[in-house]
Amino acid sequence: MKKVCEFIKSAGVYYLATVEGDQPRVRPFGTILLFEDKLYIQTGKIKNVSKQLAANPKAELCAFQDGVWLRVACELVEDDRLEPKKAMLDAYPNLRGMYDENDGNTQVLYLKNAAVTFSSFTVEPESYSF
Repeated sequence: MKKVCEFIKSAGVYYLATVEGDQPRVRPFGTILLFEDKLYIQTGKIKNVSKQLAANPKAELCAFQDGVWLRVACELVEDDRLEPKKAMLDAYPNLRGMYDENDGNTQVLYLKNAAVTFSSFTVEPESYSF
């Protein structure tokens, strides 16, 4: 889990895929946080991604850097507690102009049943789960 978090932070951007009906949806994300032994992402409840995840929590994250790519298939589970929201926004203070842990819009979700694969063209894939 820590390796995934560090890879994504180092990459700076990852892509999150969700499903809307039978249509895949992919968008760039930049937030990742290891909090209370869970890996979290952040979005806004008013966004389509939040609605898509409420209908189907299965998602996939993908990041790439230095010839290595990471794929994480998982379920994203909302954690509506104040503590992880505050921890996320403290880790990404630039988001405080748009979000606040008390605003009713800030949403943090943790990865559950994650299947992780690190791949490249030069080495065998490395896979594990958490």
